Amino acid sequence: METNGLLPKSIVIVGGGTAGWMTAAALARFVGHKVKITLIESSDIGTVGVGEATIPPIRNFNAILGLDEAEFVRETKGTYKLGIEFCDWVKPGHRYFHPFGVYGPSLNQPNFFHQWLRARAGGQLPELSEFSLCSLAARAGRFAPQGRDPASIQATLTSAFHFDAGLYAAYLRKFAEARNVRRLDQKVQSVRQSPETGNVEAVLLESGDAVEGDFFVDCTGFRGLLIEQTLKTGYEDWRAYLPADRALAVPTAKVGPAVPFTRSTARLAGWQWRIPLQHRTGNGYVYSSQFISDEAAHETLMGNLDAPALADAKPLRFVTGRRKKLWNKNVVAIGLASGFLEPLESTSIHLIQTGITKLLDFFPSQNNHAADAATYNRLGQEEYESIRDFLVLHYMANQRVGEPLWDYCRQMALPDSLQERLALFQHGGRVPPRAFDLFTETSWVAVFMGQGIEPQGYNPLVEVHEGAAGRQFLADAHRALAELSRQLPEHEDFLRQAGMMPS
Repeated sequence: METNGLLPKSIVIVGGGTAGWMTAAALARFVGHKVKITLIESSDIGTVGVGEATIPPIRNFNAILGLDEAEFVRETKGTYKLGIEFCDWVKPGHRYFHPFGVYGPSLNQPNFFHQWLRARAGGQLPELSEFSLCSLAARAGRFAPQGRDPASIQATLTSAFHFDAGLYAAYLRKFAEARNVRRLDQKVQSVRQSPETGNVEAVLLESGDAVEGDFFVDCTGFRGLLIEQTLKTGYEDWRAYLPADRALAVPTAKVGPAVPFTRSTARLAGWQWRIPLQHRTGNGYVYSSQFISDEAAHETLMGNLDAPALADAKPLRFVTGRRKKLWNKNVVAIGLASGFLEPLESTSIHLIQTGITKLLDFFPSQNNHAADAATYNRLGQEEYESIRDFLVLHYMANQRVGEPLWDYCRQMALPDSLQERLALFQHGGRVPPRAFDLFTETSWVAVFMGQGIEPQGYNPLVEVHEGAAGRQFLADAHRALAELSRQLPEHEDFLRQAGMMPS
C-alpha cells in the first residue's frame, strides 16, 4: 500500500472566513488527494469580513487555484481596482493617487521616474500621475485587461479586485469541499496538547468529539485560539507607530457606476475607506480611541456616507502588530490570528495569501523540522515590517497642524528601516529593491511624492541621454498614455461585456 512518507496525514484548520477558506482551497488544490484536511468553523461565530479590497498579487493566488476570472468576479460581486485615491492626507483639500502598474509607457522603461525628475528640474512638466495609465484610467472610470505584450502601453495597466469577502469565502468553500475538504460546523471547547512536546494533538468540540491532526492552522481571528490562547506565543505591539486601534464598518447602497479604485479619506482621528462593489459600497472608519470617542467616530462615519446605510455599523477592536512567531510548534497562524495591519493599503487578504504560499514553500513534514518554522517566521517578520513602514509613511508626512492624531504622527519616532528609506529617497529619489518587499518602486514613489516628500536629486545615469531627447520622450509618452486612456471602455461596460455583471 502506498504511504504518504513525510507528508502529514491530517491537517486541521480551525476557523473559517476568508483566511480559513483561502487556506483550505490552496491545501486542497495541492495535497487534498493525499492529506486529510478538516476545517472547523461555527455558524454562530461571525467573521470580520471587511477586507474587500486587494492588491495585484491576488491574481497569482487565483491563478494557482486555476480560478476562472469571469466566474470569480461574477460570484463575488467584484469590481476591478487600479489603485487607491488618498484624499486630505497631507492637508484638507489635497489628494493624490497610488497607482498599480508602473509610471511610463512600458514595463521595460528603466529610470522613468528619474527621467521625469530631471526634466521637471528644467521646466514645466505634467504631474507624475499623468504618466500612469492606471491613474488616468481610474480618474476616467475606465478599465481594460492588462496587455500581454510587455512592450505595449496597455501592459502597464495592472489591476486587482474589490469583492465581497463573505461571497469570496463561500466561493472558495465550494472549491475546497469539491476537493475533499471536510467541514465541521461546531465550536471548539478546548485544545489538547502533548505533555512531552507541547504540540497541539487535537481540538475538542462542543459535541464531545476530538479532531486530531498532525498540523494545525489557526484562522480564529484576533483571539488566536491556538497560536496565543493555547501556545502563549506573544505579540509585538506596534501602536507607537500606528496608533489606530478601532474601526467601524458599514455597507451602503450603490450610488452611480462603480469606480475602479478604492478611496481613503483622512479624518480627524483616522481615515475612512470607500470600496465600490457591483451591488453595494463598503465603508469604514479606522480610528484611534486615544483621540476620539466611539460615539464621535460613529457620528463621523455616518455623517460622511454618500448613500443610505444598509445595516448598523459593525465595531472592531484591534492592536496593530504581529505574533512573535507566526509558526509555533505544529501550529501556523494565518490571517488576523497572525497579526493585524490596518487595511490602508489593502494588505489584509494579501497577508493571508503570503502566509499560505510560504506554508506551501516550507510545507510541514511529520517531523515538523524547526528550521522550516524558523525560516517561515523570519520571512513573515520581514514582510510585516516592510508593510508597517509603508503604512507609517502615509501618517508621518502630513501638514494637518493642530489635530492631535496627526501632530503625534509627525513627531513620533520612526523605525530605523523607514528612516533609511527616507534618507535615500530625499537625497536622490532612490527606492532600493529589497528581497521581500511587497510594494514596488511605483508604490513607494507614489506615496513619497503624494505625501509631499520630494527628492533633492536624481539618478545621474539619466544624463547619458541628451536632455532634449528626454523631454521629447516624455512628451510623446504623455500624449500616448492620455490617448489610450480615453479609448478604454467604461468600467461597468467592461464588466457587463465580459459576463461578470448582469446587464
